[in-house]
Amino acid sequence: MVTPASNLKFGDYQCNAAMKLAKPLKMKPRDVASILVEQLKEKMAGDFEELEIAGPGFINMKLQRSYLERAVQTMASDNDRLGIPKSSDPKRVVVDFSSPNIAKEMHVGHLRSTIIGDTLANLLEFKGHSVLRLNHVGDWGTQFGMLVEHLKEEFPAALSGESVDLGNLVVLYKAAKKRFDEDDDFKVRAREGVVRLQSGDEESLTAWRCLCEASRKEYDKIYKLLSIKGLEERGESFYNDMLKDVVEDLEGQGLARESEGAMAVFLDGYANKDGSPLPLLIKKSDGGFNYATTDLAAIRQRAQVEKADRVLYVTDSGQAQHFKMVFEAAKLAGLREDGVSLEHVPFGLVQGENGKKFATRSGDTVKLMDLLQESIRIASNDVGGREVEGWEDGQELPEEFKRTAEIVGISAVKYADLSMNRESNYKFSYGRMLSLQGNTAPYMLYARARICSIVKKASGIEGVEEGGMTWPEPAPVVLGEEAEIELARQLVKFGDILYDVEKELYPNRLCDYLFETSQKFSAFYESCSVIKAETEELKASRLTLAVTTAKVLTKGLGLLGIEVVDRL
Repeated sequence: MVTPASNLKFGDYQCNAAMKLAKPLKMKPRDVASILVEQLKEKMAGDFEELEIAGPGFINMKLQRSYLERAVQTMASDNDRLGIPKSSDPKRVVVDFSSPNIAKEMHVGHLRSTIIGDTLANLLEFKGHSVLRLNHVGDWGTQFGMLVEHLKEEFPAALSGESVDLGNLVVLYKAAKKRFDEDDDFKVRAREGVVRLQSGDEESLTAWRCLCEASRKEYDKIYKLLSIKGLEERGESFYNDMLKDVVEDLEGQGLARESEGAMAVFLDGYANKDGSPLPLLIKKSDGGFNYATTDLAAIRQRAQVEKADRVLYVTDSGQAQHFKMVFEAAKLAGLREDGVSLEHVPFGLVQGENGKKFATRSGDTVKLMDLLQESIRIASNDVGGREVEGWEDGQELPEEFKRTAEIVGISAVKYADLSMNRESNYKFSYGRMLSLQGNTAPYMLYARARICSIVKKASGIEGVEEGGMTWPEPAPVVLGEEAEIELARQLVKFGDILYDVEKELYPNRLCDYLFETSQKFSAFYESCSVIKAETEELKASRLTLAVTTAKVLTKGLGLLGIEVVDRL
């Protein structure tokens, strides 16, 4: 009922409840607003200016200057939480994200799921929720019969559990696929291999584990580079023993029926293009299971065993209908309680600058590791050009600048993605994302580093603690100039933004807030001298405003999975 004001000239918050209440109360909206204002006066005294009724019945609320002064000082005094309380209703939340496929390289398509999922998990944990980060890897299915059979012939040592270097897994996968497509005898053995693997044949399982471990080592390199932590692998194979029970449960309830030899659930409102009912397949005609079966088993596990209150699925928007049908089937089958929220968090495509599929010159999908390394290379040349005398592109950076270049390169990729509405497609451009102009990671890192420099000069504190700045003690805040007030109003909205992202799951709103905060600070610094303030009290107050801004940027970027630097 209360939302941030759309225009700050009307105040900080706005309440439109009077319009909704007017009809059932059979009153004019302004009369309802008058009653609300009268009831709220005493409750809001000391924090808000006098409430104002505008237009047909909007209630505008503006924070008092004294409240802003207290709030900023509280934020500055709390290094960990900046005065932001944890949720009063903490939940158990499962975030399902990243989800690469075994024996295949992670590509640009995995980028969005990985960093959006990580950001949402970070923010939900900060808000006090118990978060389980799950990596639903593709480690089960018919392709593994083909891969295991190929391993038996090309890498027989893998069958005895020895540590074997399988080399490039993509090359291995392509070689196995080529044999499957061209060699009928191999195709028969591969299909028989699937049955052996799924029935628990130990030799086949050993080869499968070897494949999984080799893939895991490659994924972990990318996760380390992206600073993805606490991600628990729980692939499709985890649910294998549960699939038969799920199908029998749905059959027993009369929700699943035979369709052309397969078992399917038919839900109201879903149809093929020709108007025929659209099936949610849960068992193939050959007895195998489908993605939907695994997802239903996962819902039961997460809701009934993990006791999740909220489950987020961070996948591309192309899977929207699949999840909508799976969630509906899970509800009908009683696989989750009514209070459990299943939410698809869809995202759009990463495109090339031409607006088409983002691919290499040869048309291949861009490998995620190659993409990240290229961003680091460009950032290294930029840092070297500014910091190293006589620098030439491609030259190796001195050790003290290598970490900075890596942070800038990785942050640029992350922030460019997170700053876009996740449901939109976006054009991938190294030039734009590594620019020091506009709403980019390099600009945000520079803005924070600049504030750190101002704080050091104004406070006389030159030392740097392990892991970050040494901040001066917060002082009482005194707001006089308009730019000071505007900056303070912006800073105290940090908690509101986090609450919004916690509920709506759009990280770009946090990016927009951080960029706007940096802009407000620039306007403040241009019109209000910190170092040459008229009095020591005013200097200390403005220094506290600067420190609070730096802490907000640090915390906000940290939630986005972005490491900061004190110098750039």
